[in-house]
Amino acid sequence: MHEMDGGVRRVTFALPLGIDHVHCYLLPGSDGAWTVVDTGLGLPGARSQWASVLAGLDGPVERIVVTHFHPDHVGAAADLAELTGATVYQGAEDYAQCVHTWGESRIAGRVPDYLRTHGVPDDEIAVFRREAETLRGVVHFVRDPEPIGPGDSVDGWEVLAVPGHADGHLALLRDGVLIAGDSLLASITPNVGLYPDSRPDPLGDFLGSLAAIAELAPRIAFGGHGEPMDDPAGRAQELVSHHRDRLEQAVDALGSEPQNAYELSFALWPEALAPALRRFALAETRAHVEYLVHRDEAVRLGDERVEYVAVS
Repeated sequence: MHEMDGGVRRVTFALPLGIDHVHCYLLPGSDGAWTVVDTGLGLPGARSQWASVLAGLDGPVERIVVTHFHPDHVGAAADLAELTGATVYQGAEDYAQCVHTWGESRIAGRVPDYLRTHGVPDDEIAVFRREAETLRGVVHFVRDPEPIGPGDSVDGWEVLAVPGHADGHLALLRDGVLIAGDSLLASITPNVGLYPDSRPDPLGDFLGSLAAIAELAPRIAFGGHGEPMDDPAGRAQELVSHHRDRLEQAVDALGSEPQNAYELSFALWPEALAPALRRFALAETRAHVEYLVHRDEAVRLGDERVEYVAVS
């Protein structure tokens, strides 16, 4: 546990995923109680690790905020809530996607069908099925959390909507300190992918979120991975430039011959990738190409087998 700017404390947990760690944040309250932002994965040791963290605090944890439903952020929410008795806060849109992804309304074939529609080979879909089942076992989300949304506040922290990396992604802002989740990261670009049940234009959403962060110009930002950012507005502008470059690459990769998103992903990410990372590349390729479709710079063809061509 490290003390950061403004009395914020950062706790880092290891991850057995493509990225090797996640940061969770503890925000001191005026009432002597703490707010935890994000919880890590619900791995077998999560409860004992959090118990050790709690033992080092000088007050109780009374509030838990989930920035978004991805497993490394929501996975241990139920474990931590049971340890602390704290109220869990989560955006309504994000919670709905959380239930659809990890809960009882999950449709087992939905993502495999989506992957097949966009050109993923059957052997890689089989890998996804195995990995997804394992991942579901370490996501312990809290049922019916207290809903929050933009304009609300949690213990004096303003709630911001920063969609893109996840449709319902939220961030917190107070006194120039931004608790950014994965909406802004220092050394990697947050994945912006188009998935089943996603909003139709996540990249457009994300570019809007980056513009809003740049306009707010926080003094410092703490992300879910990597180091703090002492120029959040500048980092937001860097990410905008990165995605403009990616869009140019997508335009160049499109031609008069139809291509599916899986094929196009190799033009944008030509390096060898593990199946899980190739799926991220596919989803991000879709986000970029659909951004072009919505602006009449590309055409989507087909339904059961979707392909794209450039606007002639």
